[in-house]
Amino acid sequence: MTENALKAKYNGGTLPIGYTIDSERHFQIDPLTAPFIAEAFRQYDEGATMTDILDYLNEKGVKNSRGLPLNYNSVQHLLKNRRYIGEYTYRDIIIPDGIPAIVSKDVFGRVQDRLSENKKAPARHKAEDDYLLTTKLFCGYCGAYLCGESGTSRTGNVHHYYKCVSVKKKRADCHKKPVKKDWIEDLVVNETMKMLSDDNVIEAIVSMLIDLQDRENTNLPMYEQQLRETETAIQNMLNAIQQGILTKSTKSRLEELENAKEDLESKISCEKLAKPRVGEEFLTFWLKRFRKLDVRQKSHRKMLIDTFINSIFLFDDKMVITFNYREGTTVIVFADLQAALAGRKVGSDLECLPAPKTKSPKGWLRFWLAQ
Repeated sequence: MTENALKAKYNGGTLPIGYTIDSERHFQIDPLTAPFIAEAFRQYDEGATMTDILDYLNEKGVKNSRGLPLNYNSVQHLLKNRRYIGEYTYRDIIIPDGIPAIVSKDVFGRVQDRLSENKKAPARHKAEDDYLLTTKLFCGYCGAYLCGESGTSRTGNVHHYYKCVSVKKKRADCHKKPVKKDWIEDLVVNETMKMLSDDNVIEAIVSMLIDLQDRENTNLPMYEQQLRETETAIQNMLNAIQQGILTKSTKSRLEELENAKEDLESKISCEKLAKPRVGEEFLTFWLKRFRKLDVRQKSHRKMLIDTFINSIFLFDDKMVITFNYREGTTVIVFADLQAALAGRKVGSDLECLPAPKTKSPKGWLRFWLAQ
């Protein structure tokens, strides 16, 4: 690996967006994604925020190494990655211009200066973390993300909303109304807890996870099947010996089967040590522990949403939640919900107004906030 590093060859690990690896393990510019990286640096150099960059990259469909949408930390790491100016690094080996550069050193330097200045005001990132549904909440009409927005009224109260990106940027003819942050997050959390309270759902998820384990580890089921066949063959040979059938070939075949059995048992043990199998009882116990979460705590709410929510499509009159398990889709009609709440004499936020339009003494306080 040191020899590879001295030749500026790829040594494994996460491949930066914008690069591919050729047959000789050298870095090459990816013509599909590299232009988006160059544009991200240019926009940030010209005054765009990290959230603007995140919005741009996600809109263009740029994914991380696991095929998932980028988040705030992804953008921060991207803008600090010196490989984009051609610098190859492996442990203590640094080779300037060791790989093709995507960004000029002048632009990269100005971006680092701006990052250092913005580091003194971390409140933006702190506020961004409060929007728990970012990257999971979509507009039901145009399909765009709903991102966080806040506004300060003349009384000094800060109001938080999710607003469609198309409406915010006026990129499409979309008229989706903003929705209050606390109300929509409470509704999603409550529906998720309701889903987890159903034992049939827990059973379905456990069955899916067991099946996923079997499909991920193809060697173990194969070895176990071969072991069963070998043990059956050994038993047949022993039955034949008991009946008086004993020849040189019989003895030789029995020894081969015994050796094969030992070899398969060893392989099965190695597979189980390398990746222990999780049983149904443990999975059921683990899933049911989510029922005991305190949904008033932000960290518990975030854990619940990140684990079980796949996507949410929000309309003005209903919401479609897709959970992370097969056939896990729930449609919530707000009119029915409002009627139920009215029967219980509980107020609701179904009629959601946009952020205050009046200016405070300090002016607008708006952020594009995405996780």
